[in-house]
Amino acid sequence: MSRTGREIHLAERPVGAPTTDTFTLVETSVPEPGEGEILVRNHWMSVDPAMRGRMDDRPSYVEPFQVGSPLEGGAVGEVVASNSDRHAVGDLVLHGLGWRDLALLPGKKAAPVDASLASEQAFLGILGMPGLTAYSGLVRLGRVAEGDVVFVSAAAGAVGSAVGQMARKLGASRVIGSAGGPEKVRHVVEDLGFDACIDYKSGSVRKQLKAAAPDGVDVYFDNVGGEHLEVAIGALNLHGRIVVCGMISQYNATEPPAGPRNLVRLIQTRGSIQGLLVLDHYDLRDEFVQRASGWLRDGDLKYEETVVDGLENAPTAMIDLLAGGNTGKMLVRIDG
Repeated sequence: MSRTGREIHLAERPVGAPTTDTFTLVETSVPEPGEGEILVRNHWMSVDPAMRGRMDDRPSYVEPFQVGSPLEGGAVGEVVASNSDRHAVGDLVLHGLGWRDLALLPGKKAAPVDASLASEQAFLGILGMPGLTAYSGLVRLGRVAEGDVVFVSAAAGAVGSAVGQMARKLGASRVIGSAGGPEKVRHVVEDLGFDACIDYKSGSVRKQLKAAAPDGVDVYFDNVGGEHLEVAIGALNLHGRIVVCGMISQYNATEPPAGPRNLVRLIQTRGSIQGLLVLDHYDLRDEFVQRASGWLRDGDLKYEETVVDGLENAPTAMIDLLAGGNTGKMLVRIDG
């Protein structure tokens, strides 16, 4: 016995920005669970910038997507058939087989979702990988301390918005964001409570950061790379820390970036730059969920979602995400 499901496959490897031709919607036969497996009807799937890197055929920390095969990513759904003692029919679970409406996987590769803590899709955002990325980057790599000035790029995105709010809870004295356009800037300051936000589309990032942080920056959480990273290196205080989480400004680039050109400044400041991969920090997940769910409950942690309805529209969500068309977490409601 099998069921008919739908999947989004990688149709071709993009050169530059993905287009609708990069993806194709395929109907497929999904068998019933084998020993230790579960079948999940996905409700929500995550769309993340890092997925762009997996569309290229090059070595990385995870295998690239294969042309003619389904894409993957975080998803939350309901167990509709189970042959595993870990999950029963009706359970909500978090797993890594998004980009499809039916997911067959080993029960050991799915985590339970406690919908009493927050909405189920929040486990793809503020209580999921983006939230843990923000938390682990600040605690482990950024080592945020009382009184620090923290600067974060892509501050209206899923990770950046969490970084600024969590930095405040962890003792930062001043939190500065960068976002594109007046509405995102307004959201970051008025809704999320940042002290200031640069509009990188409206003028010099360097001049705007100097005005917002005249005494420099102690921690920079980088989500975009390029000019922002160079400017942050120039603004870094003594023993400042730069956490490199992403470089979305370069993901669609067909030529290598020009810089940063001022790395010599790290000698003067004795500063550090360290790359962040959330997969290295899942030992912090229980601590993070406990703290973050408490902040949510107390109203100290807010989050936004950009929701695209329908699995067939997931490619559009990916294209829009890479063009900055989201506020907060980009999600696809699969049955929408």
